[in-house]
Amino acid sequence: MAEGSSVRVRFAPSPSGDLHVGNIRTALYDWAYARHTGGTFVFRIEDTDRSRVTDEYIAAAAETLRWLGLDWDEGPEVGGDRGPYQQSQRMDLYREWAQRFLDEGHAYRCYCSPEELDERREEQKRKGLPPGYDGRCRTLSAEQVAAFEAEGRQPVLRFRMPEGSTTFVDAIRGEVTFDHANVPDFVLVRADGYPLYTLAVAVDDVLMGITHILRGEDLLSSTPRQIAVYRAMGVTEERTPVFGHLPFVMGQDNVKLSKRNGEVSIAWYRREGFLPEALCNYLALLGWSPGEDREDFTLEEMARDFTIERVGKNPARFDMKKLEAINGDKVRALPLEDFVGRILPFLQQAGLVSAEPTAQERALVEGLAPHVQERIARLSEVPGLMAFLLVDDAHFTVDPEAAARLLTPEQRPVLEASVAALEALGEWTHGAIEAALRSALLADGLGLKPKHAFGPVRVAVTGARISPPLFESMELLGRERSLARLRAALEQAA
Repeated sequence: MAEGSSVRVRFAPSPSGDLHVGNIRTALYDWAYARHTGGTFVFRIEDTDRSRVTDEYIAAAAETLRWLGLDWDEGPEVGGDRGPYQQSQRMDLYREWAQRFLDEGHAYRCYCSPEELDERREEQKRKGLPPGYDGRCRTLSAEQVAAFEAEGRQPVLRFRMPEGSTTFVDAIRGEVTFDHANVPDFVLVRADGYPLYTLAVAVDDVLMGITHILRGEDLLSSTPRQIAVYRAMGVTEERTPVFGHLPFVMGQDNVKLSKRNGEVSIAWYRREGFLPEALCNYLALLGWSPGEDREDFTLEEMARDFTIERVGKNPARFDMKKLEAINGDKVRALPLEDFVGRILPFLQQAGLVSAEPTAQERALVEGLAPHVQERIARLSEVPGLMAFLLVDDAHFTVDPEAAARLLTPEQRPVLEASVAALEALGEWTHGAIEAALRSALLADGLGLKPKHAFGPVRVAVTGARISPPLFESMELLGRERSLARLRAALEQAA
């Protein structure tokens, strides 16, 4: 199908938990293709399994997409003329199509019990036959049906897979053929009358006019089933959606990324302080390339350049270090005001600033922010670097390991010289502080090298061996607080 305004793509998760890396990469590609072609991005919730999909998870999925900047044209909270966009609200449509399939001979009632199905699968294994439903109930007589119903058996509804094969051109993988001998009849409706994914997804795609389906490679084997249901609904080959199956995302152990070998939850990355624009930038690169050896781009630039032809077939490996590098670059590129706005929630959660920051808290944060911004890869690092400045003096603590190494009796001369030099200081600016400490501790004073001279001062003032620039930190902390901490360190080093 040619690109144009008629393009309609859908992101249709079954949110039984937080959306994960694979979900979001699919959503990102769907969104970018819709925006690139001037088409429509449909957000649809597949919740036929209400035991796993909850309203809380559905709301969280929508909020995650909004946070990432992936706006949708039709779907929950937005509406549209082909809704509802939540499968649990479309049950009448599924029942109607199930009955039509039954009436037209595309489906049949299957009375096999779970125990009988298990027995026959084991027999297939023993004989080396391909596993799957053996068609036992395909041609039941009226007498057989009556006997099963007299036993009280509740049938499922199975789709009657036609003979032959299904061939389609995958937009990423090229021509793919499935022999129907390897695609057994499948269940459309459970015994309790509840539809399964195989029915709902096809009905929704047709009724919502979906033209392109980009989804994970793990769903490739379900495509012949989906196309068979399309045909039963009267969808011709020309009007069948274009499928494109995305490559797997692998962990560092070359196994498909999962909770076992990597963090997959997008909520985790958000809590850890990864920027939405960095996540989108990096996830886009897990299978797609903008060309020209370019790896830094915005969502708008991705939408401009995105084509399915640039999506690769090979699995992509998730590399946390590369994501952190991209995130660090994006953090450093933020305007200062934007950076401050993004770190405040992390500081509030850590109890370092008020829910409504005071003028003093905001001034301290804004003063230290430029020095922190250039040093971090994740926003979650900010509380640890700013705590020394924002914590109440009564609760200021020094890292025990740092104290054991640098606040020792051997370091008393450094601390004493620092206190003496700073007490005599006329103006409290980072330039004056630096000049005074260099004079007292380096060549003209104690004759120390910088790495030996300033370590004890840094630990005394900030509580850690790694901190924002020392002299700027002391200026923001103020004369009295800085000297008080140095004197306390002197006592500790006795």
